[in-house]
Amino acid sequence: MTVASAAVGAVALLAGGTVLGTRAVTDARSRPLAADVTATTEAYAVQLVTGSCLAELPGDGEVGRVEVVPCAEPHAAQVVAQYAFDPAAVWPGQEGAHARVARACVLNDDEVAAGVRVVTWAPTAAGWAAGDRTGLCLAVPPEPVTGSFVTVSVPPGG
Repeated sequence: MTVASAAVGAVALLAGGTVLGTRAVTDARSRPLAADVTATTEAYAVQLVTGSCLAELPGDGEVGRVEVVPCAEPHAAQVVAQYAFDPAAVWPGQEGAHARVARACVLNDDEVAAGVRVVTWAPTAAGWAAGDRTGLCLAVPPEPVTGSFVTVSVPPGG
């Protein structure tokens, strides 16, 4: 995994790049989790979805398993967006993959002012070859928080 910094949009977010694991995405280890789990759960990075809260942010390098916690509990990071690469896309290289994912990572002005940064997770070349086409944007506050960065909107009548 590589960690790279990049300015994202006009707010010049700090985007750290981390690469998703190379596990095949066709088995039980790739089944998506619920957006907000009800209990602490060990999961593979490829199972994370928008809304997943992580107890700890893994160090730089390839991400395999992470500890997902209910967002009401203190957590160090949260998946705030997913980037879906075109299934027919050609491998853009590791830096290109992170750059594309980073464009999907947007924080609001209050989050930026509070020192929240964005970390991107993108597939590796091996993961890409195995069919992984999803990148993740994680919001990382300066210290653990409770609650969610993701606003869930309910349609009228829903």
